[in-house]
Amino acid sequence: MNSGSMQDFFKGKTILVTGSTGFLAKVFIEKILRIQPDIKKLYLLLRASNSDLAAHRLQTEVFEIDLFRVLRGELGEDFDSFVSEKVVAIAGDVGIENLGIKDEKLKNEMFEEIDVIVHSAATTNFDERFDISMDVNTKGALHALNFAKNCHKLKAFVHISTAYVCGDAKYENGIVREKAFEMDQSLKETSKLDIHKEMKLLEEKIAELKTMNADESTMKFALKDYGMERANLHGWPNSYVFTKAMGEMLLVHHKENVALIIIRPTIVTSTFNDPFPGWIEGVRTIDNVIYSYGKGKLKSFVGDPITILDAIPADMVINCVIAAIFMHSNQPPKNFIYHVSSSIRNPLRYSDIRNFCHRYFTKNPCIDQNGKPIDVLNPFRVNNFDAFNIYMTATQRVLNLVSKICPNSFQDVYDKKSREIRMMHRLGTLYKPYVYFKLVFDDTNTEILRKATKGDDPKMENVELKFDPTIIDWTDYMMNTHIPGLVKYQMK
Repeated sequence: MNSGSMQDFFKGKTILVTGSTGFLAKVFIEKILRIQPDIKKLYLLLRASNSDLAAHRLQTEVFEIDLFRVLRGELGEDFDSFVSEKVVAIAGDVGIENLGIKDEKLKNEMFEEIDVIVHSAATTNFDERFDISMDVNTKGALHALNFAKNCHKLKAFVHISTAYVCGDAKYENGIVREKAFEMDQSLKETSKLDIHKEMKLLEEKIAELKTMNADESTMKFALKDYGMERANLHGWPNSYVFTKAMGEMLLVHHKENVALIIIRPTIVTSTFNDPFPGWIEGVRTIDNVIYSYGKGKLKSFVGDPITILDAIPADMVINCVIAAIFMHSNQPPKNFIYHVSSSIRNPLRYSDIRNFCHRYFTKNPCIDQNGKPIDVLNPFRVNNFDAFNIYMTATQRVLNLVSKICPNSFQDVYDKKSREIRMMHRLGTLYKPYVYFKLVFDDTNTEILRKATKGDDPKMENVELKFDPTIIDWTDYMMNTHIPGLVKYQMK
């Protein structure tokens, strides 16, 4: 595959993207518009009550952000008219059949025009309300697939998942293969998963809470806890990966002749190179640790130092998406699951993150609300989660004791430290499955795809579609690209 043939493929094509205000969706939208300005149309679906509000959200949350500065610089004053010509904002909701699109005429036009669907809509919160996660991550996947089946010209349907749908199961040699789930597959022998029963049980739980006249706050936390309970029962660490796994099951079971492609990225980090290094949006797994440490809120690093934190830059994920669409268009691929990962070919360890954080924020401290630099200590390590819980409990007890001795003068400090302890305990609990993670991700299918982008002559590698993790120098990337990008875009 060469650059010309790939770009020719997207010329004149119409693409639907769901979850258009999401991190990866934005990187995809920018890339397609920049490398193939002769694309026919981009239908961009996002949650809004009408098309005007959808267009406004798209303008403010997508096209006005810094990610598009390269394309804006190339097009100059023609940028806005170019976007208006190529992009259609669609008000909808993946949690509703037909993606919540109410305009019948528009919907029928989409059925006739769409060549490719990139289903990126998801809620990625680890402790989201179970009903929200179920609607978006599980039902939403099936709704998107059913919509795809009505698109007469469809050449590829891409589902953006996560590699961590692997859950807490044991895998041979500690390697997670690029393998599809079976329908209603539980990761625990002691439980039997039935997706439709899970949906029914959720409805009953909501009805029960309403009968109890639960207020919004009680409903929220009860459904968060219920989602975690159901996920743990079947072998997943949280409701996010549980609902994403069920979404995959429904897609594979019901795909029929749709050319389904499932992309499973690991921990997505800032852009490596394209359209420029360091752009990021949102604070994810390792970024929560970096963010909290840089702000002076994290004193300890909880986790096994030799744990591999499988990270991959966002633009590499999107390059894999584009390559997969091109390679598998028009026919259902036999091997359609791709791990976009680094753990086998270029591992990054948790101890490396600790060292990078200390080095970076010692040299480049964040500034507090009073304009003073935030001092960061060399963080101590808590390698065992039981030891972490003991430490948290002991620290809180000391605070409680001092508060009783000095009830007035110590109150402000007590409140602040107690909040920090609660925050650290929450982070530790949420990220426990990842900072003690013992698996690596096979990427055989992805490597085959990478080789296809290079052609017969390695010198002819398509520089626009780099997604080989071996080219990443983690020290250089973290110190000069990722952490500075996180500081610039998220730690204001």
